[in-house]
Amino acid sequence: MQVFKNLAIIAHVDHGKTSLVDQLLTSSWTMKHLEWAELIMDSNDQEKERWITIYAKNTSIVWNDVVMNIIDTPWHADFWSEVERVLRMVDSVLLVVDAYEGPMPQTKFVLKKALENWLKPIVVLNKIDKPTARPDWVEDQLFDLFIQLWATDEQTDFPVIYTSARDWYAFHDLADLEKAQANPSMEPLLDFIMEKVPNAPHNPEQPFRMQVVNLWYDNFVWRLWIWRIADWIVKANQEVIVYKTDWTTKKAKISKIYRTVWVSRIDVDEGRCGDVVIVAWIPDIFVWDTIWEEWTAPYPPIHVDEPTLMMDFLVNNSPFAWKEGKYVTSRNIVDRLEKELETNVWMKVDIHEGGNRCTVAWRWELHLSVLIESMRREWFELQVSSPQVIFRDNEWTTEEPIERVAVTVDDDLAWTVIDLLAKRKWLMQNMQSENGLTQLEFEVPTRWLLWFRSDFILVTKWEWLVSSSFSHYAPYLWDIPKRVNWSMVSWFKGKSMRFSIWKLQERWTIFVQPASELYEGMIVWESAKPGDLVVNLTKNKNQSNMRTWKNDENMILAPIKTLSLEDALSYIWPDEYVEITPENIRLRKIHLKESDRKLAAKKKS
Repeated sequence: MQVFKNLAIIAHVDHGKTSLVDQLLTSSWTMKHLEWAELIMDSNDQEKERWITIYAKNTSIVWNDVVMNIIDTPWHADFWSEVERVLRMVDSVLLVVDAYEGPMPQTKFVLKKALENWLKPIVVLNKIDKPTARPDWVEDQLFDLFIQLWATDEQTDFPVIYTSARDWYAFHDLADLEKAQANPSMEPLLDFIMEKVPNAPHNPEQPFRMQVVNLWYDNFVWRLWIWRIADWIVKANQEVIVYKTDWTTKKAKISKIYRTVWVSRIDVDEGRCGDVVIVAWIPDIFVWDTIWEEWTAPYPPIHVDEPTLMMDFLVNNSPFAWKEGKYVTSRNIVDRLEKELETNVWMKVDIHEGGNRCTVAWRWELHLSVLIESMRREWFELQVSSPQVIFRDNEWTTEEPIERVAVTVDDDLAWTVIDLLAKRKWLMQNMQSENGLTQLEFEVPTRWLLWFRSDFILVTKWEWLVSSSFSHYAPYLWDIPKRVNWSMVSWFKGKSMRFSIWKLQERWTIFVQPASELYEGMIVWESAKPGDLVVNLTKNKNQSNMRTWKNDENMILAPIKTLSLEDALSYIWPDEYVEITPENIRLRKIHLKESDRKLAAKKKS
C-alpha cells in the first residue's frame, strides 16, 4: 500500500518558503533526474520578476518510499482565497518564519486559517545563519501568537526545527549549529516531516469521492482541476457523477489523470486514496463541486470570498490606438476575460451593452495588475479605469471592507509617516521600535489604500515595507481626499522636447522622456497646484545666430519617474484612464479635449 503525506508551506514574504522547497527537491531523488534551477516553484514569468509566489503549485517528493505532496502557497494577501482552499487538501503545514524577524502580518493570517482547519503546524525557523538571529525570542512570539489565535493545546505544542535554506542545512537543537554548518544536509528536515506529518487518510472500503479545490487551464486539454482523493481509487476513462451546489447532478467521464513531479505533469493511469492529482476534461466544474462514483454524502461547499474592488476594461480609443497590439477588439478582450473566469473563481465580469466596456470585480489590486500585465504580454491592447471599492449594503447601513496594515520604516522616518497617515485619518492600533526600525499597525478602509502609494513613496524615498490583510466589514467612514496632487495634461500632439521639459520640471514630477510621442489629453506631469494644468511640451527653444553665455543655458533634467503598472493604477483619478499596450503604459484623461473636460465637470457639478 502506497503511503502519502500532504503538506502546505506557508510563510510571510521573503522568509524563505520557496527556497526551502528548492532544497527539499534537491535533497530527494526528484532533482537527480531533472535540471536544477533556483526558485523552481516560481515558474511563472511574473513570479520570477516580482519575486513573489502568485499561484499555488504542488510538487511531490519520494523519501523512504513515502510520497510527500508539497504545496507552495502564495504569501500575498491578494491570493489568500487560494491559500484557504489549498489548506483543505493537506494534513499539516510547514510554517516558515524568519529566525530574526519573527511572525509578521501574513504569518498571522495564514496561521489562523491553518488552525481553523484543525491542522497542527510544524514550525521551521529559517535563516538561522543570520548573525542577528534570535530563535528563542521568535519561538516566544510564535507561542503568544498561537494563544492569541485560540489554538488548541495540541496545536500550541508545535514542533520546531532550524534551517538555513541558503546554506542547505537543518538541525533540531541550537547546540548543534556548528556541527550542522560543518556537515550541511537537509535530510534532518525530511526525516522531521516523515515523523511529524500524519499519513493521508486511507479509506479503501468507501466508494470513490473527492472535491475540487483548485482550477487550472491548459490550451490542449482545456480545464484542469486539482484535488486530493479522499476515498478509494480514480482511473482514467472512469464514469463519475458530479454533484453541484444547486443540488443537481450530472454524469461525466474523466479523460486524463496527472501527478506532479517538480513542476511537470506526468500522465498516470490511476490516482489512489490520499494522493493529490490533477484531472482533465469535465466542463462546467467549479471549486465546490463533489465528484463520486456512486451516491454518497457530498462535501460541504468551499467558501469563496466576494470581490472588494472593481475596474472597467475598455477598448483602447486613444489617438495611438491599435498600433502596437495584436488583440485590440472588444471580442478579443471579452474572450480573454472569459478564459480567466475558467480558473479564477473569485473574479466576476459584467459585460456592458455593446461589449466595448467590461466591469471586472476582483479581490485586491495585485489580482488586477497581474491579469492586466499578463494580457499585455500576450499582445493585448486596452485601457482601464481607476479601481473602485465595492460597498456592501445591509439592513441598516452601507459597509466597506477594512484592512489591517503593517508599515515598517526607519526610526528617523517614523514620525513623518505617522503625520502623513494621520492626515489621511488612518487609525493606528500599535507601534513598536526595535533595532532601528519602527513597525506601525493600522486599521484602514480599503478605499483609503488605493491612492496613498505615490505620496508615501515620495515621503519615505522607497525605504518602507507595507503589508496588509483583510480584517472585517464596517460602516462607511468619512470621506477623504483621494490624491493631493493634480495632473499636467498635454495640449498638443507631437514629440516632447527637452527644452520644454527642462522649463517645466521645477513644477513637480515628470512622467515622460524627451522625444516621447504625445497626444492631446495625455497626462505628462504631476502638478503641485490644485486643478489640472494644460501644458505644451512640444515647444522647442528658438534658435538664433546669437550665442552668449546668458542664453545658452545648460539644460540639466531632473530624474524622470517611470511609472510601473501598479504605480499607474494607484495614481489615476476616476476621470482618467491607463492606456496599456505591449510596449507602453500611458496615463490619459477620459475626455481628451479640454473643452470636453470642462463640459463634463459642469454636468457632474
